[in-house]
Formats: sequence, C-alpha cells, structure tokens
Amino acid sequence: MHASEELINKTKTFVKDTLADAEGGHDWFHTLRVYHNALLISKNENVNTLVVQLGALLHDIADSKFNNGDDTIGPKIAREFLFKLNIDSAIIEHVVKIIENVSFNKSLEKGQKFNSLELEVVQDADRLDAIGAIGISRCFNYGGFKNRALYNPEIKPNLNMSKTEYKTSNAPTINHFYEKLLLLKDKMNTQTGRRIAQKRHDYMLGFLNQFYDEWNGKI
Repeated sequence: MHASEELINKTKTFVKDTLADAEGGHDWFHTLRVYHNALLISKNENVNTLVVQLGALLHDIADSKFNNGDDTIGPKIAREFLFKLNIDSAIIEHVVKIIENVSFNKSLEKGQKFNSLELEVVQDADRLDAIGAIGISRCFNYGGFKNRALYNPEIKPNLNMSKTEYKTSNAPTINHFYEKLLLLKDKMNTQTGRRIAQKRHDYMLGFLNQFYDEWNGKI
C-alpha cells in the first residue's frame, strides 16, 4: 500500500470513529460526500491532492455548532492527529488552515484571510453538500435538531448578519435558505463547483416554490 493511501485510510477510520454519534447532517456520511466532491473538483485543479484529501476528511472533525461555538477545537484535534502520523509539518499547517477557514461563517468576517487553491477546492466541496436535495435534507435535519420552526412568514430573513449573529441565530429553517444556501452558488471558487452548484441551486428554487404553494393552500 502506498504511504499516502495508508494515511488516508487511517484518517478515514479516525474521522468515522470520532463522528460516530454526530448529528445526521454533520456526520461521517457528510464528510465522505465532501471528500468525494473534493476529489471530483481536484481533477480539474492544480492542487496538492494529499492536502485536499486530508482537509476534506478533517474539515468537520469538531464543528463549532456542536462545541458551544468554539471554532478552535477542530483545528486542535486535527493537528494532534496529523502530528501522530508523522506528516510533514508544512502539510499539517496547510490542512489546519483549511479547517480554520472553510466554514461559511468565515466569509462574514472582515479582514485578511488565508487562501489557497486547496482551501478553495475543499470549500466548494463542502458548500456543494449544503445545497440541492442533500442540502435541503441537512437543513431541515439541523432545524429539527435545534427545534426550530419550519417557517414563520412574520420572521424575515436577515441578509446582513455578522458572524456572531449567524452562529447564534434561531430563525425558522426556511430563512436559512436566504441567509446561506441560496448565496452559495455565487460564492463557489472553481469552474466545476460553479457548474454543479447551478444545478443544485435551481433545484432548491423549485423546492421553495412548491413549499410556498403548499403552505398557502394553492396545491
């Protein structure tokens, strides 16, 4: 077995075990979908494939949403795990930077941010899993997990949220489409990501039209 293949297999096992009891939208299967998305996008990008693979597999190892908003835990766990595998320090630092910067809420921060082609690939891969049929499923699964209302016409989406407001929002699930999901199409970094995102975006628009018709008794 090639050395990098062994590293990936060990990482998959670690992530699968770590996320064994995770919420359904942020579990091992989410990570696996992001991993496959990242491999697909990488075919058309000049990137360090090992960095992309490790970044995708470890990107949600400790999502801040399930750790009292603390976004330092995931990078710390990843760094410690990779260090034990004796991976080159430059690769470790790159993967950690990807984990620190991949989330949508990071785009709500002001100031200079880390960027790399590898981050762009993992970010697109993660965002693709937030839209389309899977994205809709994950959105309502998390809304149920947080006991949020499906929809309340009196509560309008907040389209100018700060990072803090975004992370602490308890708005109805439908609002999340406007506050995040429908914005992702125009935030994709790669050509492959944009192509796939457009199809999934259109699917969500169709879903919303159907939702409102049913809500208002038109169908």
